[in-house]
Amino acid sequence: MLATFLIGLREGLEAALVVGILVAYLRRLGRGDALPRLWAGVGLAVALALGIGAVLTFGAYSLTFEAQELIGGLLSLLAVGMVTWMIFWMQKAGRTMKATLEGGLDRALTQGGIWALIAIGFVSVAREGIETTLLLWSMVQSFGDAPSALLGAVLGLLAAVVIGWLLARGAVRLDLRRFFTWTSGFLVIVAAGVLAYAIMDLQEAGALPGPFTAAAPIDAATGAVALGWAAFPFGWAFDVTNVIAPDSAWATVLQATVGFMPRMTWLQVAAWAVYMVAVGFFFLRGLRSRRPASPRTQTPEGRDASAPTLTQQGAV
Repeated sequence: MLATFLIGLREGLEAALVVGILVAYLRRLGRGDALPRLWAGVGLAVALALGIGAVLTFGAYSLTFEAQELIGGLLSLLAVGMVTWMIFWMQKAGRTMKATLEGGLDRALTQGGIWALIAIGFVSVAREGIETTLLLWSMVQSFGDAPSALLGAVLGLLAAVVIGWLLARGAVRLDLRRFFTWTSGFLVIVAAGVLAYAIMDLQEAGALPGPFTAAAPIDAATGAVALGWAAFPFGWAFDVTNVIAPDSAWATVLQATVGFMPRMTWLQVAAWAVYMVAVGFFFLRGLRSRRPASPRTQTPEGRDASAPTLTQQGAV
């Protein structure tokens, strides 16, 4: 629940801030008449995310086990790719997001019609919605505890809406730079765990060599799939299920926080380690390369605040 709560909070707050910028700009221009069209686009984006979640949840029941694992693995890889791209894109484009959004609204108001404003609202939220849906779905599949995971996500999204509204009203001040930096670092770790789970799905589907395929090394003494260095590269790297039960609270916490599973294959361990080293290196380098010159910030309406915002200083 904690992991999905933080994901819902982080992604939901990012979307709430984007919508807050758009709404504040329209009000500043005196174009309150355009707000219903903007909200219609936002509503369509939310409906799309919910629809994708429903299809992923209920659409795979009629498939074979291998097909379910193959689809699950591929979608998890897609979620990892989207999260990774979003983290680095925000590091680069976060400073100019406000100007970009306002410029898009200007063009929609002067050159477009009703559909242009709907498209602005839709595109501004759809990317976050689809990314969140795929990531949460992958995590629910890996945790195996859908009610708790979904409850955490819903609570996180609700908290994001409330915080976004309070920020827009100037009723609360939040160090958004620090918030998004820490949560983006958390997302790097979560994405590494989702990647490891995706590798397991693809191995179970037979799309990648592993303990479930003919490529698995066999222990001559036991006749089972080999374990440890003798199992490299397509067997089990380790198996501590006798110490940490796969369905225990500790296993869930470790998987949600650092991507650890009581039993992992060598391909999973290698994918997790390579992702953490490579993405973590570039993430930390991006943080060092964008030190702010001034701590001054504004709320979405333009009022001064004590902490940097997503749009002015860069969220992640």
